[in-house]
Amino acid sequence: MFNHRRAIALAVLFWGLLVAQAGAFAGGGQAAGAAPLTNDDIVKMVQAKLPDAVIVAKIKSSACKFDNSTDALIKLQQTGVSGAVLAAMAEGGAPAQPGAGDPPPDLNDPASPHDPGIYYVRQNPGGRRMTNLEPSVYSGGKTSGVFTMALTHGISHAKWKAVVRGNMAALRITEARPTFYFYFEMKSGTLSYSGGWGGGASSPNEFILAHMEKKTDDRELVMGQANAFGASTGTQSKDTVPFDFEKVKPGIYKVQPRSDVEPGEYCFYYGGSAQAMGATGGKVFDFGINPAE
Repeated sequence: MFNHRRAIALAVLFWGLLVAQAGAFAGGGQAAGAAPLTNDDIVKMVQAKLPDAVIVAKIKSSACKFDNSTDALIKLQQTGVSGAVLAAMAEGGAPAQPGAGDPPPDLNDPASPHDPGIYYVRQNPGGRRMTNLEPSVYSGGKTSGVFTMALTHGISHAKWKAVVRGNMAALRITEARPTFYFYFEMKSGTLSYSGGWGGGASSPNEFILAHMEKKTDDRELVMGQANAFGASTGTQSKDTVPFDFEKVKPGIYKVQPRSDVEPGEYCFYYGGSAQAMGATGGKVFDFGINPAE
């Protein structure tokens, strides 16, 4: 009787271990602090003849640290890795979860992860502080100079202006040459806010920094002009502020005006689409430069 009970207990224990191991494998979850998947892990699963669907599911549910260079991809294909698995590796997996002992991301550190968008970095006496530029919407515009163009038989220009409500941006900056950081989505390679203009930007080079004319109740920006000899879209050269940018990390760029900026109202806007003229409305990332105290 004793041996019979002992045999049953051992069988139950062994069965429990099997179930736990199978659950850990089938679940595909990434345990806290577990090492991310690498190219070697993919090769091991392929050599074990696991189905592509299982490998792809594992990639999508795990933190990954793949070498997706050209040579690495060629080597993986030569070892039998399928196109479906290579595509899943290129897209990456779940965001890596910080370990239990890892410090949380520093939202005032430009090198830390941030939501996609444009951020201003202010150097305070107590340390650095990053502020997100919330977009402002312009849903309408107005024309000017039409009567003058008619009087001059089309020689003078008529201008189309985008109008933003409020004569001052909420974000006020006291530096004459402020520093900004652009964060782009890594998977789609776009700045999420720019999608509302019908296209996604992947570099600050696709944005324009412009000076806005301050009025009593709003701010205006010339987005196009025309006369009898033709029409053009985009900001006037006198309103465009040149800026330089530097790639800090994949998807992260440091942006600064090329020289000191005069006090006034300014904005970044996406210029890579025909809709940038504003015929259907759009968004600008606005800010103001205060006079030096």
